Amino acid sequence: MNPEPFLNLDRVIHEKGRLAIMSLLAASDGLSFTEMRDTLQMTDGNVTAHLRTLHDAGYVAFTKSLEGARPLTTSTLTAKGRKAFAEYVDLLDQIVRQTKGK
Repeated sequence: MNPEPFLNLDRVIHEKGRLAIMSLLAASDGLSFTEMRDTLQMTDGNVTAHLRTLHDAGYVAFTKSLEGARPLTTSTLTAKGRKAFAEYVDLLDQIVRQTKGK
């Protein structure tokens, strides 16, 4: 088995919570904090910490607006985030194909 694909997995995305957030955002045009928290059944602190890491890597952008009188923060994948996620999924696919070849 060639270990290279596994060694090249993006460690920012690879963590379970961040992978879940990236997957949700890749399948949507953007999600509010509460939509992500409730869908993933994570705590506010966990979602915040993972979003911060993804934002620091340049993978997630935030848009702040008002919904009525309440502030609303929406998260979306950046172009860099979409590219990184696609590359991550491609590497996983390579790993899976290698294991099926045995």
